[in-house]
Amino acid sequence: MAEEFHRIRRLPPYVFAEVNQAKAKARAAAEDIVDLGMGNPDSPTPPHIVAKLIEAVQDPRTHRYSASKGIPGLRKALANYYERRFNVSLNPETEVVATLGSKEGLANLAAAITSPGDTILVPNPSYPIHQFGFIIAGASVRSVPHTPDEDMLRALERAVVHSVPKPTALIVNYPSNPTGLMADLDFYREIVAFAKKHEIYVLSDLAYAELYYGDRIPPSILEVPGAKDVAVEFTSMSKTYNMAGWRMGFAAGNPKLISALTRVKSYLDYGAFTPIQVAATAALNGPQDCIEDMRKLYRERRDVLVKGLKQAGWDVPVPDAGMFVWAPIPERFKHLGSVGFSKLLLEKSKVAVAPGIGFGEHGDTHVRIAMVENTQRIRQALRGIRSFLQGDNAAPIDADLEH
Repeated sequence: MAEEFHRIRRLPPYVFAEVNQAKAKARAAAEDIVDLGMGNPDSPTPPHIVAKLIEAVQDPRTHRYSASKGIPGLRKALANYYERRFNVSLNPETEVVATLGSKEGLANLAAAITSPGDTILVPNPSYPIHQFGFIIAGASVRSVPHTPDEDMLRALERAVVHSVPKPTALIVNYPSNPTGLMADLDFYREIVAFAKKHEIYVLSDLAYAELYYGDRIPPSILEVPGAKDVAVEFTSMSKTYNMAGWRMGFAAGNPKLISALTRVKSYLDYGAFTPIQVAATAALNGPQDCIEDMRKLYRERRDVLVKGLKQAGWDVPVPDAGMFVWAPIPERFKHLGSVGFSKLLLEKSKVAVAPGIGFGEHGDTHVRIAMVENTQRIRQALRGIRSFLQGDNAAPIDADLEH
């Protein structure tokens, strides 16, 4: 028998595991670790959403199998959200499907549309499921620049010319996880034109649509006229409504892609628990003040984190969107790589971050810092980081930490 199954062989070791193991070891030794690694929201789900869940779960009829594609009211609520937020009209029956979070939706759509050996274009660095969803499905991934600019557009044209077979799909993710970069509508127009010209599908991940901090508001690719001819977009309740553990997301757009995803899902699941879908409907249709409260919370955390890092001598960019700071590794530690530096930071500062290589090889010069602790804990983390970067203990570097 083979030592490893074929699809497992195509997955590299989970690069976050080393840091997670070091974090677990430190906590087992009763060390207080500030965990800014995983993008796991720490705030509670708004009370009116929880109340609707409790109300719905009291009805025993909701305890039965649900609808894999999402209950009609939920799909209609998502269509209404797109109408008021993006001025985009969606048919809830043919252009919307509910998913068990955007991650599941991306992976199942990859399985639905991918043949072994297909070529998929994926920005590097990017959220791991963007490439590994297709790798698991048997595709080959070609990396393209992650910046929403002319460099990426030129690289896409080169990729079409030099890829065999011709690419079948392109992933875009703005606001980006991990970089926080945003795209504008002009960029999406170029992407749609490129996709139509070369007959390539576009999968847009818009999970961070509502996490923005300035005058620039993240658009949807579906706002581009004719985008639904080639594009499908994934959104999520996880960050917008602090519902990460509820596992509720959506795909919307191109009817052919939505139909393919719906068909695959019908064989794999019966949909989220009905009370969760009912509560998600209430979230989308109900008062939206909680979204602005969430923005203010993350904006405050961002400002405290970025200011503190700069005061510690770590110059990092200020993200305009998302819940992460994509921080370049300080010059004197670059030779460690992102895993080595993350382990060193954990040891010296008692702060856990995500190594950038977990988002692709081009992320190895950075670490991702998540704004998932309150400002008091963030300040605690900053004190540790400042002591490490400015203290004598920054000089010696253990050889076994090198990546």
